[in-house]
This record gives sequence, C-alpha cells and structure tokens, in this order.
Amino acid sequence: MTWLALPLYANSQGLSNAQIGLLIALPVLAQMPLNLAGGAYADRIGGRRIMLGSCCVMAAAALWLMLAKGFWMLVLGQLGLILSRATFWPATWSMASELPGDRGMQLGRLNAVTNLGQISGTVLSGLLLSSGGFPLTFGVLAGMGASAFVAGLGARPGPRHSHAAGRHLLASYVSLLRNRVVHYSILCAYLSALPFSLSVSFYPLLLAQYGYHEASSGILLALRALGAIGAGLVVGRFVRTGPETLWPVVCGLAVAAAVGFMPLVNHVAPIGFWLLVVGIGSAAMTLYFQITISEASRVEERGSALALGGLGWSVSHFSTPLVMGFIADRFGIVVGFYAIGGLALACALFIAGARRWAFREAARRVARA
Repeated sequence: MTWLALPLYANSQGLSNAQIGLLIALPVLAQMPLNLAGGAYADRIGGRRIMLGSCCVMAAAALWLMLAKGFWMLVLGQLGLILSRATFWPATWSMASELPGDRGMQLGRLNAVTNLGQISGTVLSGLLLSSGGFPLTFGVLAGMGASAFVAGLGARPGPRHSHAAGRHLLASYVSLLRNRVVHYSILCAYLSALPFSLSVSFYPLLLAQYGYHEASSGILLALRALGAIGAGLVVGRFVRTGPETLWPVVCGLAVAAAVGFMPLVNHVAPIGFWLLVVGIGSAAMTLYFQITISEASRVEERGSALALGGLGWSVSHFSTPLVMGFIADRFGIVVGFYAIGGLALACALFIAGARRWAFREAARRVARA
C-alpha cells in the first residue's frame, strides 16, 4: 500500500524528486544492520516472534504517517516501515526454507502469496487514495498490520537452535562471509530488488507524469506483482543453481530490458507488458538467490545467511531511489529510467561472468570431501 501512497504523499507536500529519493533511501541505512540482527535473532529465538514484532511496527508506522507533515516526519514514518521489513523478510524466508517438502516449491509459494499481497495492496491503495485521501489509506494500513499480528499468532513456532545461545549474536556471519556463493547471492539479490525499489519510489511518479490517476496506477503496478505470482508458483520446481545454469543471467537481462524500455511509449499496453515482464524476471531472480544461499548454508545459520542475501535488497533500496532521484531532478524521470536500466544490464553481465568464480570454491570443497 505504501508503494503508491508514500511517494504521492510526499509529492503532494511539495517535496522535490531528490527529496523523495532521499525519503526512500535514507532509512535503508538503518535497515542494513537491523536486517542482519533480525536474521541472527531468527536463528536464535525463531522466526515467529520476529514476524509478530514486525507487524506491530508496521501498524505504528502507519498511524504516524496519518499525522506526518514535512520531510523529517515522513522520514520517521518511512523508518518505521523499513524497520518492519528489515526484520520480517529474513524471519519468514528462514521459516519457509525449513518447511517439509521441496525448498524451491515452498519458497515459490511464499513469494507468490507475498506478491498477492502486493497486488491487493496497490489496488486497494489506489482506490482508497481516490475516495478518501491519504489519512484513510494509512489508517487502513495500520488496521492491516494489526490484523496480520492476530493472524500470525496462529503460526507454528519454528525450531530453536540451542547451540546459538552461547555464541555472539553475529558470529555466524564470520564464516558465511568467507563463502563466495554468499557474495554472489548478495549481487543476485541486489538485482532482484531493483524493480521493487522503483515500485516504492518512482514507478508511481512516472505513471502520474504520464497522466494516470491513482486508481489506474494501482492497477498497473499490480501487474508487476501478478507476474511475480506466476513466477513463484510455476518456476519454483524448475530453478537450478550452480555455475552451468543461465537462469540468473536471463532473469537479469529481462529486468534490465523491462526497466529501460518502460518509459519509451506512453500507452497502457506496453507499460503493462513491461511491468509484467519485470515482475516475472525479478521474482524468478529472487527465488534463485533464496535457493542458492539456502543450499550454501547450514540449517542452524539459515536465518543469518538469508539476512545476508537481504543485505543486497537493502543496498538496492538505498542506492536505486537515491540515484534515480538526483538523475530525475537534473535530466528528467524518463532519463532516470534509462540510466537505471543500464545499471541493471551491467549487473546482469557481471553476474554472467561471476558464476563460475562463485561456485569454483564450493566445487573444490566437494572434491576434497
């Protein structure tokens, strides 16, 4: 819901493109260390408690935004939203990776349900903005956070790893950061999150510049999540990791093309098509990095490993809107999309070259064993 509401709310208060970029990017600096702490705590006390706490923070941040006026009050509200996400994602990814059954299928289902929430959230946000304005929209979001807390009470607690109790909270990261596959997965996570970063910042502003009102923008942005649902449900059983697969390269090229070509034609059909493509590509890349980093880590450090993957998301959420905001202020928002599309292309090409380097060490370790 905030993807559409927050940038438009900031724009309605007279903030410049650069300020909106800072609004989206600055709180992410806090997300990075909290994301790592959230993953470590998920290993220590289980993901369920972390998930429930994130629901409470989401509701509180939404209530704050109902009253927020000016740049710094909006930053504080956005900080609450960021803190909620920073703890939510590693906790739920860790819980899903430990479910019985095929890991790719389980993570794919989780991602599909998440994107179903993105569809309903963006569409609902657009309708609420059109009918009741910003206070009603943020009020409904607070109610959603409270409802999610109640629903989360029914989730089964995951296993607690007793060996972690006597260790330093961040001890698992020392060994994980020696693993090349983890570094490679962080890069894949960065590229998978790039369209997500644009969705919560400049996609709504581009659509507004092209003349689409809030309800239409919500429906169009929902197409990105619709493509991600299809990818989560269908491709989970086909995802393969390792140095031979071209899966991350193809996904990265699809993301780059969809972002760079998005503003070429101001018509609902090509805009909807590219949003669908970017949803499929980014969701498939997300699933790939989740499976890759899960396979490269032990179960007792799974939350920490997935939090490191989430670090790639955090860096994307910080850098993408920040760069986009300054480019948009100087050269226009359309040129900004071309530039970010070029950045995504560079990342995809780098991933193509880094695959064998990342998995070479793992292959040697298996051979020695």
